[in-house]
Amino acid sequence: MTESSVHPALWPAPHATGTVDATVTVPGSKSVTNRALVLAALAAEPGWLRRPLRSRDTLLMAEALRAMGVGIEEGVGPDGSGETWRVIPAGLHGPTTVDVGNAGTVMRFLPPVAALADGPIRFDGDPRSYERPLTGVIDALRVLGARIDDEGRGSLPMTVHGSGALDGGPVAIDASSSSQFVSALLLSAPRFNQGVEVRHTGARLPSMPHIRMTVDMLRAVGAQVDEPETGGEPNVWRVSHSALLGRDLTIEPDLSNAQPFLAAALVTGGRVTIPDWPERTTQPGDALREIFTAMGGSCELTERGLTFTGSGRIHGIDVDLGEVGELTPGIAAVAALADSPSTLSGVAHLRLHETDRLAALTKEINGLGGDVTETADGLHIRPRPLHGGTFHTYDDHRMATAGSIIGLAVPGVEIENVATTAKTLPDFPQMWTGMLGA
Repeated sequence: MTESSVHPALWPAPHATGTVDATVTVPGSKSVTNRALVLAALAAEPGWLRRPLRSRDTLLMAEALRAMGVGIEEGVGPDGSGETWRVIPAGLHGPTTVDVGNAGTVMRFLPPVAALADGPIRFDGDPRSYERPLTGVIDALRVLGARIDDEGRGSLPMTVHGSGALDGGPVAIDASSSSQFVSALLLSAPRFNQGVEVRHTGARLPSMPHIRMTVDMLRAVGAQVDEPETGGEPNVWRVSHSALLGRDLTIEPDLSNAQPFLAAALVTGGRVTIPDWPERTTQPGDALREIFTAMGGSCELTERGLTFTGSGRIHGIDVDLGEVGELTPGIAAVAALADSPSTLSGVAHLRLHETDRLAALTKEINGLGGDVTETADGLHIRPRPLHGGTFHTYDDHRMATAGSIIGLAVPGVEIENVATTAKTLPDFPQMWTGMLGA
């Protein structure tokens, strides 16, 4: 059975006929899984990843590392606790080609790893990957001693000519278009001969929680990191040369992928529980507790997980999403159903994500009768009565889930290419209909 027969080109978004009352188990975090894979591949000893996310982005990362010589064995953990990947570090080598798909973590985190390999590593991917910014990583690696052939594009496709080691040292970059530029250099830095000092020189740095995630995970495997959050110099991160430890790591649920399910409680005035919501986390999705509460719900975090309850009303919000930009599509979808206008700001960098998310949200919500306008760094949303129609996704998983949220309240919404959710949430259509009791 083909993917298109399972998820037709136009997927009728389920319309909620009552309040949602469900428990939804969300798979592991893509951001944590892909960082953990890189760190385990660079470690001095084998490590275990328990409950990793199996999605397009994480499988692309795993296959890329395998192509460079890393052993990744998939199976059940030694204690029978569910799916576990054993990562066995090995000498990194080429020649090989890495398919990044349209995964920002793969296209940005792996060129520094490739610089440590012995031999050429070619990077290629989906057509959209050619349009996504990569200059920050390319220029930084050249300063640190790497040889890269990108034919002057500053983007994919390109070849990293690994020499088996990298000098490292200080480097200044403008990471205002993606915090992944900083994380990319930090993750491999313990293996650089001089470590690294990364200095951000541009405008506001977006998605800071993801950099905090990188720093926390580096420290957990034995790296020494000096960073602004712990009294270091502003916009400067230093990682010392050191060996990395193999870890036995359980991957947290992906809190950003919990967003549509929490939104369902808000939209329908119902209740949704997400098991295993961590008490402390660096995931940007944790901000949903505060944001969705301000929009009309309430939440309770217990040993069972996070239970979010809608009040039956949705309020508009004026919020700076600069640190949690990936949540913007879902928040915009909820805001289009609110009882008052919303302004979402601080997210100009979303124009460079899987698609231009600001333009896409404006076009698709307005296509259903909405009133959304782009601002310099975000969206202004004035709620209007919406009607059915086609909601295009532009091969962007978060556009697909945003359209599905609107479909709960608006009959006749059809999602074009819902299968794109496989990027980070492979079973989304089944999970969505299951939540509704269908």
